[in-house]
Amino acid sequence: MKHSINKPVIEAKNVTVSLGGKPVVNNVSFSLKQGEIASIVGPNGAGKTTLVRAILGLTPYTGTIRLFGEHLKKMIKHVGYVPQKFSFDTSFPLTVNEFLSLTLHKNDHKRIVDALEEMEVKNSMHSMLGNLSGGQLQRVLIARALLHNPKILFLDEPTAGVDMEGARTFYEIIEHLNKSHKVTIVLISHEINMVYKFATYVLCLNKDLHCKGVPKEAITQEILQKLYGKNVQLRPHHHNH
Repeated sequence: MKHSINKPVIEAKNVTVSLGGKPVVNNVSFSLKQGEIASIVGPNGAGKTTLVRAILGLTPYTGTIRLFGEHLKKMIKHVGYVPQKFSFDTSFPLTVNEFLSLTLHKNDHKRIVDALEEMEVKNSMHSMLGNLSGGQLQRVLIARALLHNPKILFLDEPTAGVDMEGARTFYEIIEHLNKSHKVTIVLISHEINMVYKFATYVLCLNKDLHCKGVPKEAITQEILQKLYGKNVQLRPHHHNH
């Protein structure tokens, strides 16, 4: 795909999403360069998933959104999305390999093996999808998104329910994908300390956009209080889901 290097990967201008007449995402504007690992942070109900769904054309919005300077319809094939909740019948006898084969036009065994290997779940290839842990399933879903060589990968709370160590490993894999595939990553996250360490760009959202930019500059104590209330301290912390 040829697109000029100075075109933002995502450009959003005055994006508002309303539900029942109330704005859930209010007048949000930002632009992302290619190759960023961007994180959208904010409390529950802040509109994070809603914003991503608007960018993906899954939720009506006002304002303008462009991917690589074009309408989404032209670019959707270059976008991968892993939602937070993936519902399927866990009793259905489908192996990981069969599941991934379903998304390819022809069964390309090597691509499946490579994608699983990259997500460090190759040994789950012949496991039943319904038997995977939450963390394994999440990695398989990202492997599925990788099969189509996306230019942008959206991940919604990819480490929810994963312990700190698992989350760190996971972010390291994301960083590897970003560097080796030159894929721009946009992830919704609650892990402020991980965002600090791994993200190159952050959007602080609580209906309105409270900050954007390099995490170490954008996320101040004041911003955290606006987002999460008075008692939040800016420090790496362990927290239980």
